[in-house]
Amino acid sequence: MSRVNFQELLDAGAHFGHLKRKWNPAMAPYIFMEKNGIHIIDLHKTVAKVDEAANALKQIAKSGRKILFVATKKQAKDILAEQVKKINMPYVSERWSGGMLTNFPTVRKAVKKMSSFDKMEQDGTLDHLSKRERLQVDRQRSKLTKNLGSIADLTRLPAALFVIDVQKEKIAVAEAHRLQIPVFAMVDTNSDPNIVDYAIPCNDDAAKAISLVLGAVCDAIQEGLAERKAEKDKEPAEGEEKPAKSGKKSAAKKIASTEDEAEAEAEEANENETEESAE
Repeated sequence: MSRVNFQELLDAGAHFGHLKRKWNPAMAPYIFMEKNGIHIIDLHKTVAKVDEAANALKQIAKSGRKILFVATKKQAKDILAEQVKKINMPYVSERWSGGMLTNFPTVRKAVKKMSSFDKMEQDGTLDHLSKRERLQVDRQRSKLTKNLGSIADLTRLPAALFVIDVQKEKIAVAEAHRLQIPVFAMVDTNSDPNIVDYAIPCNDDAAKAISLVLGAVCDAIQEGLAERKAEKDKEPAEGEEKPAKSGKKSAAKKIASTEDEAEAEAEEANENETEESAE
């Protein structure tokens, strides 16, 4: 069963592309027709591409690796933050800091600095600072939290990127290419689908369309995480049963050997009694 259907995408306005004069010729395979100067996206291909991307992301999540979501445009960032928080994946919704992937060690230092500010507040160190110093710390912490707070749990490079609007997030896409990180993206008729690994032809300006596609992707990732958890829970249970079985076997062996010894002693006693009566 498809994760999204044709009618849902149609109702969400996912089929509306950009003006004909703004199109990218590479999107021709995904364009159904042109109406009133606007390109119409073939939603049958959108359904297939959503399923393909969702299945690939599910396998990545099942392997235990992280997927970084990127959407800084006004109509997408709140939807992204709301849905991605539910699956506990890192995301960037405010501003893509140049070098976030290619200069990842420096970004990790900034995240650690943000964590140190939080510790200072918890242990009361901030109370001993002057008013001016505390104000500087608060400003730095709020800035770091705004830009990097959503990737605080990202301890290593992500296994994949999911991008909404490759035109706007071209720096993120370029960094991912440089590091050979696969890119999943919602691609409109004004963008080049060949620069990403998994292109989902869709209107990337309609909030309903963004929410629908993101919902399908996040559900797939949640399934992958659930399967991974089920497999992990199953492994220890199997490991606990094996020693129990071997323990039962060893106990049975001990009982059998004890019975054999008792029978041997009884036979020896009978033989002694027979010899004494014969004498």
